[in-house]
Amino acid sequence: MSSTLPTSAPGNTTDTPAATPTRTKPGFHPEIEGLRAVAVALVAVYHIWFGRVSGGVDVFLLLTGFLITGSLLRMVENHGRVRFGAFWGRLFKRLYPPVGLVLLAVLATTWLWLPEPRWRGTLGEVLAAAFYVENWSLAFSAVDYLDRAELPSPVQHIWSLSIQGQFYFLWAVLIAVAGAVALRLRTRVRTAVLVVCLSVFTGSLAYSVVRTATDQAWAYFDLGARLWEFALGGLLALTLPSVRLPRGLRVVLGWVGLLALIACGALFDVSTMFPGYVALWPVGAAMLVLFAGTTGHPLAVDRFLTARPLAALGGVSYALYLWHWPVLIVYLALTGRSVATLPGGLLVLALSLGLAVLTRTLLEKPVNAFTTPRTHPGWAVTVVAVFLTPVLVVSLLWAYRLDTRDPITVTAENVADYPGARVLDPSFPASPVPEKPVVPSPADARDDLPHTYADECHAPLEQTEARVCEYGPADADRSIAVVGASRSAHWYPALREIADERGWRVYNLTKSSCQFSTDIPYTVDGQVYTQCQRWRENARQRLTSLRPDAVLTSSTRALPDGGERAFPGFADRWRQLAEVDIDVLGVRDLPRVPSDGASCVATREPDRCVFDPSYEHTPTDPARTLDGVPDTVSLIDLTPRVCPDGRCPAVIGNVLVYRDKSHLTATYARTLAPALATEIDRVPGW
Repeated sequence: MSSTLPTSAPGNTTDTPAATPTRTKPGFHPEIEGLRAVAVALVAVYHIWFGRVSGGVDVFLLLTGFLITGSLLRMVENHGRVRFGAFWGRLFKRLYPPVGLVLLAVLATTWLWLPEPRWRGTLGEVLAAAFYVENWSLAFSAVDYLDRAELPSPVQHIWSLSIQGQFYFLWAVLIAVAGAVALRLRTRVRTAVLVVCLSVFTGSLAYSVVRTATDQAWAYFDLGARLWEFALGGLLALTLPSVRLPRGLRVVLGWVGLLALIACGALFDVSTMFPGYVALWPVGAAMLVLFAGTTGHPLAVDRFLTARPLAALGGVSYALYLWHWPVLIVYLALTGRSVATLPGGLLVLALSLGLAVLTRTLLEKPVNAFTTPRTHPGWAVTVVAVFLTPVLVVSLLWAYRLDTRDPITVTAENVADYPGARVLDPSFPASPVPEKPVVPSPADARDDLPHTYADECHAPLEQTEARVCEYGPADADRSIAVVGASRSAHWYPALREIADERGWRVYNLTKSSCQFSTDIPYTVDGQVYTQCQRWRENARQRLTSLRPDAVLTSSTRALPDGGERAFPGFADRWRQLAEVDIDVLGVRDLPRVPSDGASCVATREPDRCVFDPSYEHTPTDPARTLDGVPDTVSLIDLTPRVCPDGRCPAVIGNVLVYRDKSHLTATYARTLAPALATEIDRVPGW
């Protein structure tokens, strides 16, 4: 799963926290700003140099719950109710200006430096970030196999801001209800709020543990699976004032908490294990620091956390978090790297910090100074509109322009200009193919899918139902089923071309990351992929019922750790099909390429976008050495029509070959129909 990080919560602390360990008023915790500084530093360092996350998200969510619960409780105790307009208005007057600025900068850098294939997805995520629903956008894409190999968007990190924004709305309502119930029952508001925090903490943590175990990719961005961290912060806000610990113990707790927090990212793979019970580690570490509080001891952790450099970094932590991720993504896009070098990472960090300081000095402080005395909610709406409107206008107009372009399609009239794989046929005319714009456009490559995806015939990761879609005449003399993972599904357009010409019936029965085998132990984001196991058996039963004449499926698999294998489980499935008189057309898996061809073509001439396969084929098709392969299996190898002479061009015959690093574009797959038809015609009885 792609890496994402939390933002720092803007909270209700002073803008310039004290740099000394002296509490200036009850409930003030000067060490919080230093804790934010440590958290954002961990976030940036792990992102930039290690390509993973650190657990800082959980610290920020805990602190948000701690500060917001205290603020709402004081509001109810002082005014008898939650003043929704004042509360939300104050928050969003502080949140939106820097977010709006960063989103506008992302739009500009996307146009300047990111390749066209990234544009459409980035625009969608910018809109999601602007409306504070980026977490749900990522939750849906996290369980979509097509997005798994894609580089993160420049605004992916705003998922945590989205969760916080949703928390601000929900928590204000819950505290208001708690206050009303307390008034009705004539009990203390603090008691009612404590019950709310305990209830949310217990329910959300239980849900988080279960959801993380069954669908971690979704749980990572799920508000419901994260609410317990906010609620735990609320419990801490309610109970911390009454906690009295010996000074010596507090000194020890503070350092234990800080060191445990720093170690979290190194000990746990946060991106694949959180937010279940493992997230108790970073939030527990942060709680220890808060329990330690202000000790006044010269060797205590609070003396470190309230030092001026940490306090200054904590003051810009919100802006630094917002800037570091898009700066990093632009750096990676320009350098073609997946993780920064040491000098490159230092440049990213320095540039991000500089932008954060400028944002804090030239934007946040002036806006706060202007709006603080203007408490009417209308001012908050005005501020949001000023910084949101340009983002929406630019994003929507840009998206409209992309959607209304007239795409070039391959037709019978222009097939000579766009022969695709046909140009590799020995009988193809020797005259050179005229230079034409590449089809599909690099900007549209990721959407150039078999129509079975739009028909919802391709099962996503979590689905276990073996849904069959049927195409072609019901009384056809021949029928073939495309079965297996997405790298079986990308052959569908070629088969459909043949079927339409010959009047065959085609069934589609495919699922993301799920080969039609019996023995490949799949895991997804570190979790056993049980959905695949159930789907494969359901698919076998459906095929037994349908009885197609043949099944077209993958016969080998190009593995991420290098090489190509054919598993005994393939032969097991083929024997099961032979028992019910179903032939097998086993198509050899294609080499994967180390770079996104669409992005390369968007920035370079096509003849400069030729790749060595990142996962080499074995000298001999490994499916031919499998034991127990029945006579009903025919093996097909179309690799020479995709990677001729052992190299993989991004463009063949003016057609873009791969839509990502491992899947064919539907357009190119259709041009493979003559080659596939030739192979099928060699099968006895066909």
